[in-house]
Amino acid sequence: MDEAEGLALFKKKLGSQGNNSDVAELAAALEYMPLAIVQAAAYILQRAPRCSVAKYLDEYRKSERKRTSLLNYDEGHLRRDREAKNSIIVTWQISFEYIQQTRSSAANLLSLMSFFDRQGIPEDLLRPRTERQEVDTHQTEKVENEGNSDSEDNTSQSSAGDDEFGDDVVVLQNFCFISTDAGGTMFEMHALVQLATRKWLKSTSKLERWKQQFVSNLCAAFPTGGYENWAICQTLYAHVQAALGQQPKDESSIAEWATVLYRAAWFAERTGNIVDAERLATKAMEARKKVLGQENEDTLWSVAMVGLAYKLGGRWDDAEKLEVQVMETRKKKQGADHPDTLSSMANLASTYRNQGRWDAAEELEVQVMETRKTKLGADHPDTLTSISNLASTYWNQGRWDDAEKLFVQVMETSKTKLGANHPSTLTSMANLAATYRKQGRWDAAEELFVQVMETRKTKQGADHPDTLSSMANLASTYRNQGRWDAAEELEVQVMETSKKKLGADHPDTLTSVSNLANQARWDDAEKLQLQVMETSKTKLGAHHPDTLTSINNLASTYWNQGRWDDAEKLFVQVMETSKTELGANHPSTVLSMANLAFTWKAQGWGVEAIVLMRQCVQQRQRVLKAGHPDLESSLTVLEQWEAE
Repeated sequence: MDEAEGLALFKKKLGSQGNNSDVAELAAALEYMPLAIVQAAAYILQRAPRCSVAKYLDEYRKSERKRTSLLNYDEGHLRRDREAKNSIIVTWQISFEYIQQTRSSAANLLSLMSFFDRQGIPEDLLRPRTERQEVDTHQTEKVENEGNSDSEDNTSQSSAGDDEFGDDVVVLQNFCFISTDAGGTMFEMHALVQLATRKWLKSTSKLERWKQQFVSNLCAAFPTGGYENWAICQTLYAHVQAALGQQPKDESSIAEWATVLYRAAWFAERTGNIVDAERLATKAMEARKKVLGQENEDTLWSVAMVGLAYKLGGRWDDAEKLEVQVMETRKKKQGADHPDTLSSMANLASTYRNQGRWDAAEELEVQVMETRKTKLGADHPDTLTSISNLASTYWNQGRWDDAEKLFVQVMETSKTKLGANHPSTLTSMANLAATYRKQGRWDAAEELFVQVMETRKTKQGADHPDTLSSMANLASTYRNQGRWDAAEELEVQVMETSKKKLGADHPDTLTSVSNLANQARWDDAEKLQLQVMETSKTKLGAHHPDTLTSINNLASTYWNQGRWDDAEKLFVQVMETSKTELGANHPSTVLSMANLAFTWKAQGWGVEAIVLMRQCVQQRQRVLKAGHPDLESSLTVLEQWEAE
């Protein structure tokens, strides 16, 4: 801001206060910094007529000497900040010291606010703990609210607290330290005000006290990551990011800090933010190991969350190591048939499925299922989940009839025990419908998918992720039936809603774009697949399994366009990366080999295509059971090519 603009701002804020020469001199001393001018004007107006522009200028010059200790504290960090002009620090210090002397509760409120993200600070997180609902700070899987049973006392305290808090807010607003939104329940403050406040707290040995209060308030407010809590989580998420770099020193406060990060990692994982999920879960894990110990149950939940982040990031070997560690520790500490031990076994089995290790997955899942039947009963929800997991392994093995039997069992039991509209029942119906689709029973699949979709729309909402998933499944069935227009209509709807609710780069959104591309005209398909591929590379990395799938899909589009050379380059890239990242025998690697073999055949390289297809058959014979559709398909193709 130049001299003229600075003087104009000062005169506007001061009104008739002060003569022009004093105003000009003070504005120059403040280096024409807008925030410093606003703070100085607010202070003068609040203390008028006892404080004039001339008196403030004198106090400013005295405070400038005191300012040196604050600016030099923490190795001069503030002074190195090019934005942190000396004038702002001095005007802040003058106002803050006055507030501290005249209304210490307002100074305390500003101290607490300085740890939050500077924008969107909810009023509820700033109130004293007794005025808010509290949660168990060590609870990992669920959050329980505890209300105050004495309603009359609580109302009286709340009323008094409202007045006290409101007065503090007015003081801070009058000195231009904070501002509020239109509703008056969300606050924000300038980054330099926050920075100056925290440095002052550090210089006066009060930093840890208010940092712990910030962590405690955030821990009490941040819920678990279930869909029903997403709106709250999103509102508070920026404050968790602010907390990430502010680990307390006190052990009990560190435990609360880790709980906040764990819950935020849960939310990040559910909303497709895998990078944040891994970072938050890793920090929580390290903190809990330090203060709770390696074998503490909360620590193990954090380790499991890191493993899940690795799994979603395509780092299956790293996930396996952590999941084995959790499983073995729980077996030793809690016993082989403890529910948490069985959950860790189920997680490990899921990783084996991702690795294409069907037999290892099946062995664990049978063990989990049988133990749960014995310990919990055949119709317990956890038992039904384990039966469904085993059915999924059969499904991946191409054992459609075996999968169907188990999915029917789960569906019927869920209807009886949980009700026809329960989310778990609907999931079992969707799984059965997907099996019907694999069996070519399109009408039966459609009937179930429609039922699931309509029920989810009614019970969970049209834009719930589960509803969108059921719509995508129904669209896929329409494609199988050759009902292209109906499929496209649904897929566009899913894609647009996913973009709005989850974000354009969420994995589910990218899947919906890819599904639409599979049905689009070739030129449109190419544009969509390119979009998915580039976004996957940016968000997930070039070697992530989902990225490799998107490259494979783009190559398939080139193949359908007859652009054999372009398709070949991408199929080779996918095959080589899959060999390195997933292993030579992984189903995705073998699929990429088969795609390349088909491309070579189309290019007229018959001998090379046959050699590569033989390798596909051999590798599928190593990992797939006889009769698996993929194995049978590659055997048939090889026989046809060799007979030509």
